[in-house]
Amino acid sequence: MREIVSLACSECKRRNYSTTKNRKKSSERLAFNKFCRFCRRHTGHKESK
Repeated sequence: MREIVSLACSECKRRNYSTTKNRKKSSERLAFNKFCRFCRRHTGHKESK
């Protein structure tokens, strides 16, 4: 079963995106480079609780 997780900006710490992940197959935290509309640039986004 897939669970919804939120992605937080590494610069401003705001939760901008949400995605799903399979907890059984991937136990580590997700990390993507995405556009942050608050920082107005591409920054690293990590999975937050």
